[in-house]
Amino acid sequence: MPEGHPIWRGHLRLALVSCPVALYSARHAAAALHFHMINPDTGNRIRMLTLDAGTGEELRRSELAKGYEFEKDRFVLLDEEDFARARIESSSLLTLDKFVTADAIDPIHLDASYYLLPDGEAGQDVYTVLQAAIAEAKRIGLARLVLSRRERSVAVMPLGRGLVLHTLNDPKELHDPAKSFADLPKAKPDAAMVKLARELIDRQTGEFMLEDMEDRYEARLREVIRAKLEGEEISEPAEEAPEDNVIDLMTALKRSLGQEERRAKPAAKKAPAAKPARRAAGGKRRA
Repeated sequence: MPEGHPIWRGHLRLALVSCPVALYSARHAAAALHFHMINPDTGNRIRMLTLDAGTGEELRRSELAKGYEFEKDRFVLLDEEDFARARIESSSLLTLDKFVTADAIDPIHLDASYYLLPDGEAGQDVYTVLQAAIAEAKRIGLARLVLSRRERSVAVMPLGRGLVLHTLNDPKELHDPAKSFADLPKAKPDAAMVKLARELIDRQTGEFMLEDMEDRYEARLREVIRAKLEGEEISEPAEEAPEDNVIDLMTALKRSLGQEERRAKPAAKKAPAAKPARRAAGGKRRA
């Protein structure tokens, strides 16, 4: 059973095949730490007010309307009927009109993640067939979907026995990587140092684990909060400053490899102490 409420309902379609689906956020922040703004003199929470910018009158959010600024300080107001008139096909239909290979999308384009599930029992057979076909083909389906009053490009891919949908960042909204990396040196790095760095990477390569994403800062912050509630002192952890290895990168790489070698080798077992030779009669040791 999916957690939370669906943020979108419609139909998933491939050519002439379709089934009702619902979209659920894959992320929840229930376990995250939340903070309030507090007046330290009184200990009271701060209340944010919604004020009319011209009159200063306080308003309730239910009294507000959405407005588009077409000229400086001049707005056209839109209500729900206006937004309904703007509906297009992708407002309620998720059409898989193109497929790409699993590695075709650069991760920088991936935005939010959602679970795409059958909406009721009617379309479960179609859903399972489409999911199995996409998984077997090792493809990603591309489509468009209206979310939060905006049409988004989305990618649909298999995850376990289901489908996950990722909204995609519009290239126009991303800073140009060519400009961002323009000042990086163009000269090729030293081949010997690249080889050492590659060896270090190979030695530290392993399987991706969910534990790799643990928020250690939040865990430490919870410890600080607990100590403060209980009136305990908590010392600041000693930070180990990284060595400046820019001057002698080759030496730093070799030392790093040496550290990895020591970590990789199991601790040598201590050899058992030699037993003293038994004495024969007459006090002499046996040969």
